[in-house]
Amino acid sequence: MGDLKLFNVGKKSVVELDGRAAGLERALQVIFEKNLETLLGVRFLESEYTTSHGGRMDTLGIDENGCPVIIEYKRDRSENVINQGLFYLDWLMDHKGAYELIVRDKLGREVADKIEWSAQD
Repeated sequence: MGDLKLFNVGKKSVVELDGRAAGLERALQVIFEKNLETLLGVRFLESEYTTSHGGRMDTLGIDENGCPVIIEYKRDRSENVINQGLFYLDWLMDHKGAYELIVRDKLGREVADKIEWSAQD
């Protein structure tokens, strides 16, 4: 897959925008977390959340449908990213109560009571 291209579309022309790679995963993470709802429709909950399994999820959120969202940032391709995602999904399914507490503390009881778990079952 080639580089992602972005364009500024005007009334009479289309101009390709200059792009550049993020130097560090953390730089990309900061930009995403500050604009998470605008970019992905996901409300931000936690950054660098440490699981009881010893992993650390880069960004934890909840989408507009009430579904849990875990974002892991990678600069390079790696087969290990799938295993890491499955590891975090396993943690989430075993620790629904911990996730619900995070949502309640950040966004309130009403949002926490509407978490949609059926997509994960």
